[in-house]
Amino acid sequence: MKKNLGNADRIVRLILAAVFAYLYFSGTVAGTLGIVLIVLGAVFALTSLVGFCPIYAIVGLSTCPAKKP
Repeated sequence: MKKNLGNADRIVRLILAAVFAYLYFSGTVAGTLGIVLIVLGAVFALTSLVGFCPIYAIVGLSTCPAKKP
């Protein structure tokens, strides 16, 4: 797996995952929407830690900075 997430993208995903977890565990969001947010937050956290997003790979998108020759 070639990394396709830049640092800014990874930080945003981690922050969103933390916000989703806070909303769920504080009881602000519950039920089906809460479960969806937790799953989405887990996916965001995992992809940001690994540095690879499968959807970006399918679309051909990369937020990694260009490597200098």
